[in-house]
Amino acid sequence: MITRTLGEIAFMAGGKLAEGTDASIIASGVSRDSRAITPGVLYVPLIGETFDGHEFTANALEQGAVAALWQSDRPNPPAGAPLIFVEDTLAALQRLAKAYRRRLPVRIVGITGSNGKTTTKDLTAAVLSASFRVHKTAGNYNNHIGLPLTLLQLTEQTEVAVLEMGMSGRGEIELLSRLAEPEVAVITNIGEAHLLQLGSRKEIARAKTEILSGLQPDGVLIYNGDEPLIEEVLPELAEPGRMRTDRYGKVRFGARADNDLFPEDIQTEPTGSKFHVNGDASTDYVVPLPGAHNVVNALAAIAVGRHFGMDAGSIAGGLAQAELTGMRIEVSVAPSGLTLLNDAYNASPTSMRAAIDLLHELKGFGRKFAVLGDMLELGEREKDFHREVGALLDPEQVEAVYLYGPLSVYTAEGAGSRFPAERVRHFETKEALARELAQAAGAQDVILIKGSRGMRMEQVAAFLVDSHKP
Repeated sequence: MITRTLGEIAFMAGGKLAEGTDASIIASGVSRDSRAITPGVLYVPLIGETFDGHEFTANALEQGAVAALWQSDRPNPPAGAPLIFVEDTLAALQRLAKAYRRRLPVRIVGITGSNGKTTTKDLTAAVLSASFRVHKTAGNYNNHIGLPLTLLQLTEQTEVAVLEMGMSGRGEIELLSRLAEPEVAVITNIGEAHLLQLGSRKEIARAKTEILSGLQPDGVLIYNGDEPLIEEVLPELAEPGRMRTDRYGKVRFGARADNDLFPEDIQTEPTGSKFHVNGDASTDYVVPLPGAHNVVNALAAIAVGRHFGMDAGSIAGGLAQAELTGMRIEVSVAPSGLTLLNDAYNASPTSMRAAIDLLHELKGFGRKFAVLGDMLELGEREKDFHREVGALLDPEQVEAVYLYGPLSVYTAEGAGSRFPAERVRHFETKEALARELAQAAGAQDVILIKGSRGMRMEQVAAFLVDSHKP
């Protein structure tokens, strides 16, 4: 974590020490949460729509913070407290993070995309950890606050940082990229998430390619070559005033054989997938996640490893040891033996298709059940997207479809075009869904559970794990 004197921090953040504040005091780490103060940190009071962190500054100092930022337009700074006055605390946090990043000999990998960026972050960090000291974005610290905090967690010994970059609108990834200045930029795909805010997939592609804004002059873009929109919008970034025109390398990965990296001989099971990469039939790659879409995510991680000069054996060894963020095809088994595939962290039409394809591919189970919640923030075509997802389900592969949420009524319509009515069930509550499913599913069966974050579909998985007894 950042360890600097208050004088250095004031300079890096563009602030000014309050009168009487000792410039030689050392701060170790940064916290924006007054409830999670550890001794020695710098407290950063941020301002939100319904809160003002300045109200908790005195408490943060009492809990052990050595100093705090203070926004100049906020009244009543605590008298005699060690403070650094800044014009805007959020902007100062970002400026501090960028200045700190520039003082470290760290190499940055930035990862964005509509789907799969967290999984790809985890896989990439696992690959690089086989040869380097790596720090990766924790949880969902991937926005204009989380990414600066992540940069400030880096140490002088960190060799590579793998940073996830999320967004909800235009300009957000550009900001993150300019803060991090990555050597490698990865775009996993272009999906339908944020259609409500951006209006079209092409506009989403423009937003994702903003990751090039801060790319280092000799950097490399690693992107999904199966998505034509990425290459379609890339020339726009070279227009006057848009971004630097430095040359950068490109590596295309994807399922198709016209990519630089594509998979061969995929074998998928509930606990993971095994595959080869084109041109290297001698190396078995294993990713601890099922599904062909996760094999494609692994290709991005392999491409990053190759850029960093790693050999195939080291890359494969790191990939096999990946520790993955929860609720991304998280496999669990109930006491009865019932298998659950919990993919409830988020959902979009693209990720729903991938999850349904996985359910169709799985072998060796009794029956397969799909439990789907609403997909949110899809804009004016949200009903059509839900119908299309429902129509993807194959009655030859899936025993029954259990649905929850107001938009999932349209998923039921789509599934009803292929399934008998009694095999498509829509529920008003997750509790009712979970109880009925617990009665219907057997010990040898498998259940896919997926929905947008706001639907909290993991509650269904938790109920089944607890209640489905032998």
